[in-house]
Order: sequence, then C-alpha cells, then structure tokens
Amino acid sequence: MLQQIIKLFTSGFVYPNLTLTGLALGIGLGIAFGAICLIRYRPPIFKKPWLWAVAASSAILTWVAIAFVQAPLQAWSFQAMEHFWSLETLMRWLLVASIPSILLSGLVQEGSKLLPVVLWWHRKNKDITPKTGLVIGAIAGAGFGVFEAVWVLNQVFASGWVWNMVQSQGFLALLPFFERFFAVAFHIGSSALAGYGLAKGWGWQFYLAAAFLHGLVNYSVVLLQAQVLTAVQLEMWIAIVTTMLTVVVLRLPWKRPANIAEVMSSLKSAPLHVQEY
Repeated sequence: MLQQIIKLFTSGFVYPNLTLTGLALGIGLGIAFGAICLIRYRPPIFKKPWLWAVAASSAILTWVAIAFVQAPLQAWSFQAMEHFWSLETLMRWLLVASIPSILLSGLVQEGSKLLPVVLWWHRKNKDITPKTGLVIGAIAGAGFGVFEAVWVLNQVFASGWVWNMVQSQGFLALLPFFERFFAVAFHIGSSALAGYGLAKGWGWQFYLAAAFLHGLVNYSVVLLQAQVLTAVQLEMWIAIVTTMLTVVVLRLPWKRPANIAEVMSSLKSAPLHVQEY
C-alpha cells in the first residue's frame, strides 16, 4: 500500500508522458478556471500577498491528506467490509457500499482545505468577520481546486488529447474541461461556506455541511459506475450542485451583527432630533 500512496502523491508533480505544450496548457487552464471562479468573491489577493500563502498551503496540505490519509482510510474501510461480505456482494450493493468511502473523501478534503483558515482564525484570537472567513475560505478552496485541475488536465493531455477529438466526439471530448471548471468552483464554494461558518461560530456544523456536499458531488462517480448516470449526466450533476452552492454562498449575509451594548451606547450619545408633521 505504501508504494501506491507514494505513487499517488508523486503523480501530482511528475508527468512522464507530458509535453511542454501540454504542461503549459494544463497549468494555464487550471489557473484560468480558478481566476474565473474566484473573481466573484472579490478576494484582495493583490493587496494582501499573504493570501497567496493560504492558497498554496491549502493545495499542498490537501494533496498530502489525500495521499496519506484519505487513500489509506478508504482502502482500510473497503478491506473491513470484505471481512463481512464477498466482493460480488459489495459490487451488487455498490450504491450503499461506496458511501463510507465517499464520506471519507469529503471529510478529509474539506478538513485539510480549511486548515489554513483555522490557523488564521486562531491568529486573530478566533475573531474574524464572516466576510473574512468566507473570502479566505474561498481562496483556500481555489488553491487546491487549481492544483487538482492542473493534475487532472495534465493527465488528459498526457493521454494524447488533441483538438481534433472535438470534431469526432463532440461535447464528450470537452467533458474533462467542463468537469474541472465546475470542480474548481465547487472547491471554492465549499471552503467559502466552511470559512463563513467558522467566523460565525458554527465551525464544525458548516464543516460537516461542506463535507456532505463534497460527498454528494463525488457520489456521482458511483452512480456512473453503477450505470445509473451517463457521463454527460454526471457532469450535469456536478454543475447543478456547484451552481446551487455558489448562489447560496454568495447570498450569505457577510456583515457581523452589531453588539447590542454598542448599539445602545451609540443611541444614548446621539443627539435628539424632533421632527414636526
């Protein structure tokens, strides 16, 4: 198992069959997807350079967690189920048997993406505005979302993808790019949701909500394997969940409620105006 874990980890940095053109395209598209999806959150990444460290640390921490935490836990959970049921039974009940593995992916990835936000929250004495929590969460999500997009797209180009495939396969040839765009948007939205909840004092509740939504998106792969969804329907599933999440997150109230004592104090000190009718 250790060799498989190391192979998974190094696959994020080493692409033996990838040309320089493919590498440039993969990196360029990943960054472009991240920029397009993140701009709606209006992050002050150029005014506050430390936010780049949040994005970078989220990417590395999450990738490490996937390779050294998520992958082993998923393997062990499947091995545990094999002690009670045969492989044939597990495949027959794939829609149910896959749930523990799917939930683990959401819990691990959303937790690791949130770590830089939690560290900043602690540094600020656990007192940040909801807008700050949301924006820093979005930046943390963008960091890993872009990293994962580059990883997937590099594999696509390394497999021999060329533009001529669009002429012969149509939209199916563009599915990897369509999926990565919405996957990046999802990572941004889910982390923004968790960061917002942390700032509001509902950290673990919003973290679990983000992890559940992450599992809901990943469950589409199980539905594809069980032939419940087609490849196109899977991408529509991801796009719909991501769009709904983004709309909800961007409509969250960003302003922190004013302290009642401060409001009363300001009212007492304010001049009295009498209006005649």
